[in-house]
Amino acid sequence: MVDHISPERRSWLMSRVKGKNTTPEIRVRQLAHAMGLRFRLHRKDLPGRPDLVFPKYRLALFVHGCFWHRHPNCPKASSPKTRSQFWQSKFEKNVERDQRNIENLRALGWDAQVIWECETKDPAELSRRLESLFERKQ
Repeated sequence: MVDHISPERRSWLMSRVKGKNTTPEIRVRQLAHAMGLRFRLHRKDLPGRPDLVFPKYRLALFVHGCFWHRHPNCPKASSPKTRSQFWQSKFEKNVERDQRNIENLRALGWDAQVIWECETKDPAELSRRLESLFERKQ
């Protein structure tokens, strides 16, 4: 399959993909706040700069995009047809970095969890997921 967009245009489009304050991240933040949970955002002093940090519970949450972070068995984690070697290498590095950050956080005594982009679509399910994370901490 041929890309119908020029390489320059594709590069520009990909450069616009946000790393912080994404829609899935904001969904998690709004729900956590509504649940009465207080958190810090993107703490630079922690490995991987977790998206949400709950210091009281020593919990670090990453809200990962399914495409970029390769959510297993998720349809959103499809691979581009063009430049497949480039993308495969990029995705592997992302997954390795994610795992390393989680291991480093756990070594520092933090519980590190991932919420996937597709898990933020259903507010009721997301609420149950957050509640289960914090029930374990009580």
